[in-house]
Amino acid sequence: MEISYSPSFYQDIRSRELNGFKVRKRSYIGDAVSDFREIGAVGLEHGSDITPPLAISFCKSSRSSHILAVSDEDGYVSLFDTRSQFPSSSCPQENADKARVSEWIAHNNAVFDVCWIKDDSQILTASGDQTMKVWDVQEKRCIAVLMGHTGSVKSMSSHPTNPNIVVSGSRDGSFGLWDIRCNSNSSRREELCICSTAMIKGAHLSPGAKRLRHAKATSMSITSVLYLKDGLSIATAGAVDSIVKFWDTRNMKSTITQTCPHLEPSAKERRLHGISSLSQDMNGVFISASCKDNRIYLYNLLQLEKGPTKSFSGCQIESFFVKSSISPDAAHILSGSSDGNAYIWKVNKPQENPIILKNHDREVTAVDWCFHEDGRIATSSDDFTVRIWNSQSTNCASSRPPSAIRRRVMAIPGARCRKLLMNEQVHLAKDSSTQSLDKGLDEKNSFNPISMPKLSTPEAQKTRFSSHLDMNDIFEKIPDAALGSPSSVLNAPPSIKRKTISDYFLAGS
Repeated sequence: MEISYSPSFYQDIRSRELNGFKVRKRSYIGDAVSDFREIGAVGLEHGSDITPPLAISFCKSSRSSHILAVSDEDGYVSLFDTRSQFPSSSCPQENADKARVSEWIAHNNAVFDVCWIKDDSQILTASGDQTMKVWDVQEKRCIAVLMGHTGSVKSMSSHPTNPNIVVSGSRDGSFGLWDIRCNSNSSRREELCICSTAMIKGAHLSPGAKRLRHAKATSMSITSVLYLKDGLSIATAGAVDSIVKFWDTRNMKSTITQTCPHLEPSAKERRLHGISSLSQDMNGVFISASCKDNRIYLYNLLQLEKGPTKSFSGCQIESFFVKSSISPDAAHILSGSSDGNAYIWKVNKPQENPIILKNHDREVTAVDWCFHEDGRIATSSDDFTVRIWNSQSTNCASSRPPSAIRRRVMAIPGARCRKLLMNEQVHLAKDSSTQSLDKGLDEKNSFNPISMPKLSTPEAQKTRFSSHLDMNDIFEKIPDAALGSPSSVLNAPPSIKRKTISDYFLAGS
């Protein structure tokens, strides 16, 4: 089939090569946010029974980022389209019927956490029945059951690059690592049962609980876990105190470091306050921790020894169901509250009064940011509703947040590109160096002297590339890797082990 092109086709290509073309930049909320407005509320009702939501999570992929997963106390998982039109005259139950995309019973017990994996084609659920399940979202079919905890599973987090690996935290005081690719001989009702690849018990024990044979669950519960962006480290928090512990997945016999709000506490600060939730920004530099002393603490992973860099107050955290979340760009922190409101702080202005979202009637529990739709958030409450909010500001800040600053290579100006590509009178010898080319051009175009930028790979990147090649050679010699065992993911050779989580960030700087 012959294809004909318009006379300007190649001219457009040349123009694009010389001048470039505009690319739509992903904006971020920045300082432009002044207020939020509610765009709709959905109620959770199954049959004639209403139930409080326990966990919410927006999809992570751009094509379905508007889909919100909601789990509740009755064991249901519901998916809602947050782009639906919610008339002001409609009640939450009517909005739910209109916006509901899908719904199914995931567990015969409360579902405390949900986690999207594999480009949102699957979802993980953590339940009070002491198990986790992997679900095919399209078919609403259980693919696997993760068993091993002896208490309610409170929190989950997937590996940043390998969705088959998951970490979970439980009320029994343990956190476990799971690989959903592992095969198991046991099954129930056509459901594959998978055991943990590692289980750490008593990760957060109170001093008194260590002396007791049967410690109370409240003195040992793991309330939140995070798989950090380095893919090697895990952060955990518990109900017993405000300490955040960090673990290396290749050797979890003990923590590699830990931090807390008060490194040298006074007598008043020695009172133990548990942590209800942890969250991290999309770059993995900052971690927020909601503490039951009614404060949210922000930690920089490169400065853990200094304690929190900032703290935010104003909300009431009276139960472990009240959660908080840092925005993907690390510009804002969103939190629920026991006073029936939700709060939003600017990270760079922690002393300013937070934005208050007031439409809920009871304790606001789980909250979440939409990853790809700036300014869209969701809040859930014990008033049996989930409310969707949008930023009223339509203008996003033009500058990027500090955590999103990236290095740029300056391009040669367009006018000079034309002279380089279109000036046919310049003849150079084959053995001419790049420096002599620059010099000749600068002399010819003395009206606009511009030095050619030196483009080269940074030494740190060279080291990383070379180490990556060496890593592949090393892995080929490992028995586990030769057998294709998933355990090789968590057991790297000693020669490529990093000592601390900060090595990940320092290696890329």
